[in-house]
Amino acid sequence: MPDHMTDRAELRGDCERCFGLCCVALPFAASADFAIDKPAGTPCPNLRGDHRCGIHAELRTKGFNGCTVYDCFGAGQKVSQITFGGRDRRTGPPEDARRMVEVFPVVRQLHELLWYLTEALTLPAARPIHADLGRALERTEALTRQTPEELGALDVGAHRQEVNVLLLKTSELARAGIRGKKKNRRGADLMGARLKGADLRGANLRGAYFIAADLTGADLRGADLVGADLRDADLTDADLTDAFFLTQPQLNTARGSAGTRLPRSVTRPVHWTARL
Repeated sequence: MPDHMTDRAELRGDCERCFGLCCVALPFAASADFAIDKPAGTPCPNLRGDHRCGIHAELRTKGFNGCTVYDCFGAGQKVSQITFGGRDRRTGPPEDARRMVEVFPVVRQLHELLWYLTEALTLPAARPIHADLGRALERTEALTRQTPEELGALDVGAHRQEVNVLLLKTSELARAGIRGKKKNRRGADLMGARLKGADLRGANLRGAYFIAADLTGADLRGADLVGADLRDADLTDADLTDAFFLTQPQLNTARGSAGTRLPRSVTRPVHWTARL
């Protein structure tokens, strides 16, 4: 398949090639993550005329923690430069601006699926279904390149369900090779749980709620973390080596340390060690 379809660099946000779509399309409410209310489709008051954030270096100190953990998986530049051919949302037809707000969340979901599918194709244990994964990747990439009208009409939920069947099979194949009894905590409510030093090797943690959980020193090697909620979870000195389907936005919401061991697909969040 074409190299660009397995290049994760294109599945990371590039604000230089985007029209600040996340700062316009997405809603947020005044909370611990955001200092103000903002409805969907309304530009954030901190968005400058050049599509950059006016308080980027001070987001955390000014109460916009939510902005620092967000990533669009490259959907912003795809919509800005491909879907709308580089037409600025402010200077183009009003219909373009409305359509951008509408299709941006759709493309973000598709790009998240591309992230998972790309990772699945790197797992040797999933080789028996690599052909199916490759076809799903090509189909998903093709969907991201549809017209604004087609993207607006797309049933992205149905497509996610189709892809999820393959991701579940990938998970089963990948975790089957890990020795020992593997825990199934799929969708479990583990908010605030004391899991210090827990053995979660090869566990199914899909969609589990780890909000504010203590996972210091926990062993999460080879665990399936797709959709797990890690907000404010303490990953200090935890081992996530070879954990799969972990995304940067998930990791950004957690707490960790220089001793936290991570998969190569993600980077250590700056705020883990930065002094605010």
